Amino acid sequence: MIAVVTVLLAFPLGFFLRSHLAANTAYAIAYLWAFVYQSVYLLLDAVNGNREAFDPQDFPLSYGLVAGAIFGVGFGLVALGHRVGNRRGSRAVSPA
Repeated sequence: MIAVVTVLLAFPLGFFLRSHLAANTAYAIAYLWAFVYQSVYLLLDAVNGNREAFDPQDFPLSYGLVAGAIFGVGFGLVALGHRVGNRRGSRAVSPA
């Protein structure tokens, strides 16, 4: 879920929003909503007896590392979208 939000929203937010801060904030809000939703979904699944997602006896360090990496990649995609959007905008404005 968090990967889907990152792929679908990070680059377009950087590309279409003029403010880099606004794009980062919008991405962070969308990502954190998806992260909480995904975490609650996995937790409820584990409480109901399904132990496939993770073993509740072990601390899910790998889950946190992967989620953090996806979060970082999303900020990179926002920055890339912002850079591409600024270059595209400057080409359209500059005289030929």
